[in-house]
Amino acid sequence: MNTDDWKRVLSRDPVMAGLVETHGAVTLTPAENAFERLCVSIINQQLSTASAEAIRERVFGLFDGDLTPAGVLAVDSEPLRDAGLSRTKVEYLRNTAVAFRDRDLSQERLSSLSNEAVVDELTRIKGIGEWSAEMFLIFALGREDVLPLGDLAIRRGLASLYDVTERDEMRTVAEPWRPYRSYGTLYVWRAYES
Repeated sequence: MNTDDWKRVLSRDPVMAGLVETHGAVTLTPAENAFERLCVSIINQQLSTASAEAIRERVFGLFDGDLTPAGVLAVDSEPLRDAGLSRTKVEYLRNTAVAFRDRDLSQERLSSLSNEAVVDELTRIKGIGEWSAEMFLIFALGREDVLPLGDLAIRRGLASLYDVTERDEMRTVAEPWRPYRSYGTLYVWRAYES
């Protein structure tokens, strides 16, 4: 995919054109380790960016930076709790590890499915909701057309940038970004965080 394609589409929206100008080019690259990326989403759930980064760093330290289903299942709960994870998040990490171990949730298989089918597969795992599945689509699979309205920062960013409050209004605002709504999402995050 050519960078000019998504820039051309997003730049039709004057607000988005300004964000592209202000923040420069963004990239959307599939993750090397889909399981690890989903675990990152679990760790990040309902946490500030700074808290999530600190906890993520401690958790990854337990695995020498290589988070795998077998590794998560082999470690006791206590070190994960000491790293800052709640009991619930430890359970969600373990549920995810079991699902990746027992079902074909390989990056290759998931990459062949539609966005809706990936969300269906992942939300079968207790602890993985629509938000986590959408983050997976964007950051693990590098899908270009995802609008994660379950994300509070996206909703707040859209409200601030476009003076909209309802999700239907937000979907309408993002409709012209198709088929590159993920890129628009990255810019909304950048604007919200700056």
